Amino acid sequence: MRKTIVVLTAAALATAVAAGNPRHGEPFGRATLTGFASLPALTYVPASEPSGSALGTTPVNGVTAPFPGQPVQGFSGVVRNGDGTFLAMSDNGFGTKANSADFVLRVHHIRPDFRRNTVTVLGGFDLSDPAGKAPFALTRADRRLTGADFDVESVVRTADGTFWFGDEFGPFLLHADAGGRLLEAPIALPGVRSPQHPHLDGAAPNLGVSRGFEGLARSVDGTTLYPLLEGPVTGDPATSLRINEFDLRGRAYTGRRWTYPLDSAAHAVGDFAAVGRERFLVIERDSGQGAAAVFKKIFLVTLRKDGTTDKRQVADLMDLANPRRIGGFPATFTFPFETIEDLVVLGDRTLGVLADNNFPSSSGRAPGVPDDTEFITVRLARGLGADRRVYR
Repeated sequence: MRKTIVVLTAAALATAVAAGNPRHGEPFGRATLTGFASLPALTYVPASEPSGSALGTTPVNGVTAPFPGQPVQGFSGVVRNGDGTFLAMSDNGFGTKANSADFVLRVHHIRPDFRRNTVTVLGGFDLSDPAGKAPFALTRADRRLTGADFDVESVVRTADGTFWFGDEFGPFLLHADAGGRLLEAPIALPGVRSPQHPHLDGAAPNLGVSRGFEGLARSVDGTTLYPLLEGPVTGDPATSLRINEFDLRGRAYTGRRWTYPLDSAAHAVGDFAAVGRERFLVIERDSGQGAAAVFKKIFLVTLRKDGTTDKRQVADLMDLANPRRIGGFPATFTFPFETIEDLVVLGDRTLGVLADNNFPSSSGRAPGVPDDTEFITVRLARGLGADRRVYR
């Protein structure tokens, strides 16, 4: 009984904060679940190396490390291919730099089937640095990148077919070819360094551990990137996250910057995607899972000339209408995961959202059971007025 009261109170407070905050516009209304697909937690890359050797041998949600291969998990970035398939990027592996040296960073080619509620892994590619672009030592002699080298949390593909990744350890921007090979040295964010930065050189970090680039949006015209930090820089308000602008042609930050206002300092962002010239979508979430999950929302964000942003709720992932009982779930569908880190625009009113299952540690769907990786589609109550280049 006590636990239920706490959850309801937290939800009421979150609603009150949003309603009374002048940076919030009127919410869109209730969104609807239109598709559900799931990839089993115990899915491994075929013929891959064992992993998880630094996790110990105590079972976690019934799963004991080390694992027989590289788990297909931790999706923290997604790219739409336009043919019903997607590229889904795994993050650094098992949560920290210290325990992820045997996790090879990888982008997976997946196909969700929303009729059968399944996700098929079609292949993928590892990230690597064969040309020695990274100016510091890597974990592996073959220069395949691991979760001890970078913590990639976001990805976009540009018109030339190459990829840009947002990393949390630097934080860095990483540029790779279509096969995941680095094309240039990691690009640091001027004036900002995390404790995991490889070249602190005695300087004090001014960003929290693993609070680098959680989101990375590409402008609709393809000329700029907008990396979004997950944590505040030292000296900034605890609820203020920096959005920087990076010029792809000049390979440099422009100096333009905005702040995204979290509803609570206890929240985090999950992904960032452009829908127009100055308009973006962002996932904002609390750290709860299962019964403790309260705040999992998607906001439409408008960048203002004064460096501030306005936000407007477009979907509450803890309260999606499900009149068709998709996936065998009840009429109200919830997405009660600790980390929801993938957002893709599929149409003016349709979004794709994936959860990072933190294998094997997250158990938001059923206590004591490792979460599968769930891929849902959501229809918004109204259109975004999105630039059609975003989803064509």
